[in-house]
Amino acid sequence: MFKRMVVAVVGVLAVLVVALAGLGAANLVGLSPFGSSQTDRSHPALLKSINDISQYHAAEANFELVVDDGDEEGVEWLPDVISGRRTLFVAAGTVNAYVDLSDLADGDLKLSADGTSVTVTLPEAQLDEPNLDHERSYVFSQDRGVLDRITDAIEPAQQSQFYQLAETKLTAAAEESELRQRASENTKAMLTGMFGSLGISATFVDVSQ
Repeated sequence: MFKRMVVAVVGVLAVLVVALAGLGAANLVGLSPFGSSQTDRSHPALLKSINDISQYHAAEANFELVVDDGDEEGVEWLPDVISGRRTLFVAAGTVNAYVDLSDLADGDLKLSADGTSVTVTLPEAQLDEPNLDHERSYVFSQDRGVLDRITDAIEPAQQSQFYQLAETKLTAAAEESELRQRASENTKAMLTGMFGSLGISATFVDVSQ
């Protein structure tokens, strides 16, 4: 009886060894009987429309800034260690500047009688919406009071406000930079080359005049 039990145990162990060896071999070739597969059941993208654009994106500014956001809604009579929040958020992104050539009105392009020169009144360069790089934007540090930590444990704080504030600051920084001027200069250079290839010299008039 004992011998039979030993033989049975040895047989079970042998089966387990073979099974484990088989699983190991299957994993080596990328096959796993216990692996799960994911099926993409998403519907194909539906093309709604294709619109023509006449914007010449002539310059792009790359910014990086630190948003220092303090919580002004804390309990005034409590110290910051109890109630208060301060977050340092590193934001990185770009702002494009463009000239919308569809704004060229009648009379903004004046070709000379002999067809050898043209006078162009170029529209003012505009700034596009800021484009935040989410992979390079992050919360650098955050100081929270005890009450704020408890609140965040119950309802995690949203970071959308940091992104919105960062976009506002990126727009302000772009407005103060020479981005518009660079876009206008690059657009003039592009048009000069285009007219030059046709044997026409281009002269530009300041839109503010």
